[in-house]
Amino acid sequence: MEHYEVIEDALTYIEKNIQQPLSVTSVANAFNTSKYYFHRLFSAMMGCSLNSYILSRRLNASLTLIQNENLSLTDIAYQLNFGTQASFTRAFKRQYGIAPSALRAESNSLAPSQIPSVVKRPIKNINGDIVTDFTLTEFHTTRISGIAFEVDLATEDYKMKIHSHSKMLLNNIDETINGSCYVIYSDCEPNSSRFKVLVGIAHDIQIDKPYYFTVDVPEIFCAKFNYFGDLLDIGDVLKTDYARFLKISKLDTGNSNIELIQVFDNIHNLDSGYHIYTPIKKLPADADL
Repeated sequence: MEHYEVIEDALTYIEKNIQQPLSVTSVANAFNTSKYYFHRLFSAMMGCSLNSYILSRRLNASLTLIQNENLSLTDIAYQLNFGTQASFTRAFKRQYGIAPSALRAESNSLAPSQIPSVVKRPIKNINGDIVTDFTLTEFHTTRISGIAFEVDLATEDYKMKIHSHSKMLLNNIDETINGSCYVIYSDCEPNSSRFKVLVGIAHDIQIDKPYYFTVDVPEIFCAKFNYFGDLLDIGDVLKTDYARFLKISKLDTGNSNIELIQVFDNIHNLDSGYHIYTPIKKLPADADL
């Protein structure tokens, strides 16, 4: 069984047993896995500890129970293994910003969330720490032609905007053109939620549109990660993976206005696996990498 399949099954197991006592030991034992390895694997794959995840899912389960007027908040607290109503209330308020009693009194309700998906990516073990697999490499100078635009990650439509421009690029290139597709994210200004995005290919193409650009991406020393799935759905996972990488490798982010580069191997299949290049500072010892 692949490592991500173990975690997928564990998430289902937790959901089915959310009203039972759960711990790292009990969940690991359910999958015949060492609790120490399982703890490290879960944290690496999900970006949080198992105990934090279980707490979050207990609170998620409470949303449905709160709508049941026949259950007191004390009953719900004990049913979900919080021990006391006070501890349940404190945890609920931290996660949702409102007390469970206030939520019950209001006409509006919070909808429970689905079990989160597990992002598929390779992992490696470095001195006992499980991290997303990475390679230190050069992103070589590449001329990219495509469609450039801006997005604001603080708005709700940025995902739709990136997808629509990606489709626009595909509609404007010949089907005989093969190769990689590049999605390049760069800062608009410091500490801003706005980013410049270029969706393009390493071919000399002409698109009769005002948003068509050709740029030369400079050579950048990067950490390279492999993922499967939509980058727009794994933003938090990527942030966690990158932070763990920086901590374990003891490297620093690079001095580049480029935030990251997403490279699909097949321009005609943007649902395939892809590589993420994140600029990092090159150390003297890395000069020959």
